[in-house]
Amino acid sequence: MTETTTAAAAEVLAQVRGQVGFITLNRPRALNALSLGMVRALMETLLAWQDDERILAVAIRGSNKEGPFGAFCAGGDIRFLHQAGSQGDPRLEDFFTEEYALNHLIHHYSKPYIAFMDGIVMGGGMGISQGASLRIVTERTKMAMPETAIGLFPDVGGGYFLSRCPGHAGEWLGLTGDTIGAGDAVALGLADGCLPSDRQAAVWDALGTESFADAAAVQASIATKFVAQEAMNTRALAEIDQYFALDSVQAIVAALEAAGTDWARTTAATLRKRSPLMLHVVLEQIRRARGMDLAADLRMERDMVRHCFFLRPGQSETVEGIRALAVDKDHTPRWSPARIEDVTPETVAPFFESPWPAHAHPLAALR
Repeated sequence: MTETTTAAAAEVLAQVRGQVGFITLNRPRALNALSLGMVRALMETLLAWQDDERILAVAIRGSNKEGPFGAFCAGGDIRFLHQAGSQGDPRLEDFFTEEYALNHLIHHYSKPYIAFMDGIVMGGGMGISQGASLRIVTERTKMAMPETAIGLFPDVGGGYFLSRCPGHAGEWLGLTGDTIGAGDAVALGLADGCLPSDRQAAVWDALGTESFADAAAVQASIATKFVAQEAMNTRALAEIDQYFALDSVQAIVAALEAAGTDWARTTAATLRKRSPLMLHVVLEQIRRARGMDLAADLRMERDMVRHCFFLRPGQSETVEGIRALAVDKDHTPRWSPARIEDVTPETVAPFFESPWPAHAHPLAALR
């Protein structure tokens, strides 16, 4: 057995046991939010293991204050994003470029990559799990892409994987940032199976002690232990499609506010709290991404993130959104424009214009 603690202050623990490489995200006080150092440690580990013939598969989990599992990853380190975005720190650019390259590697990894998505799985946590060949949720899973609440958009390939949810569930998840559990995650194609949380440790440990004939056998040994979880009914999905298939954010919100159901009223109220500008941007993002492969989507999102932080001087919705939610915690972001009805196509269009020529794009090498 070999064990390596990465340079990222022991925030990513990498270990090889038997025929499997094990990764534990070890920043529990921050709900394993990803720092630039963690992104680099994950990339370094996965690249090294990809060519290691001893390793048939890779498994990744999070940790909480009591130990392993319990929380997978709450996303990117938004305090760093706020500070770097406010000060023009160039490491902000490095973070997104390297994070998106990591997301791409995971989607195209040459060996089974098995994600134990227990507890909170949000934002960047989705980025390091949605590309997994086996995505495991538990009855404790809380999954979301809540970026519109901080004036951002569902990045890390969010356009790609949300747009591939059934019907228009991707628009619903991306615009509202609503949280779903295990059953809905499986039903919407964002997870492959549910494992009871109290059985995770035994399954994880067995991966390091059993002998497997090949990589497929590693995954098969887990899949046989999946259990059913209740998901939303078809009527709820039909209601989501009814509204989130509409042509514009204004039309979606107007229809929800005119409806008579509690769900519609609650959903409309949620949308009214989000960044009006980013709601329009996200709707466009998800609908464009339906016709893109992952590499093209990640390049588009890299363009978008440059606009979010650097190309609206003094008007960064993201810096303001993080300030209100996580820094000052006054929960009263000053969105610009302030109302959904005040957003114009002219303010949305620049997010989809690349600031780089194709050959100079920071993610030009992705295929």
